[in-house]
Amino acid sequence: MTVALYLRWLGYRDIRRADQRPPSGIGLAARGVLAQVDPTVRPASPRDVECLWLTAMTESVDCVCFSLSGYADDARARADALGILLLVLGLTSTPRPVNDPAHTLHTTGA
Repeated sequence: MTVALYLRWLGYRDIRRADQRPPSGIGLAARGVLAQVDPTVRPASPRDVECLWLTAMTESVDCVCFSLSGYADDARARADALGILLLVLGLTSTPRPVNDPAHTLHTTGA
């Protein structure tokens, strides 16, 4: 899976399916991070990013959200306020950072 390879490239190891399944999509986890892949054709909502954040907080890890369809404006604003990293998976499945925390991680790695 592209997201697992990207997380490994960033420096995360032992990537596996998350113990807690997200409301939609696929959850992945590694030491220090929880990632959600949203495969729906609608932009991710504030609820989507808040649910990921709440789950990550129970495990004291950072969270990263990958979306095929992007993010609603209010979801991006909420993610920025919570420090959630947002990335979009393009047509070639290449992750592209869409907010400052994601750009920073993409540049510096884990």
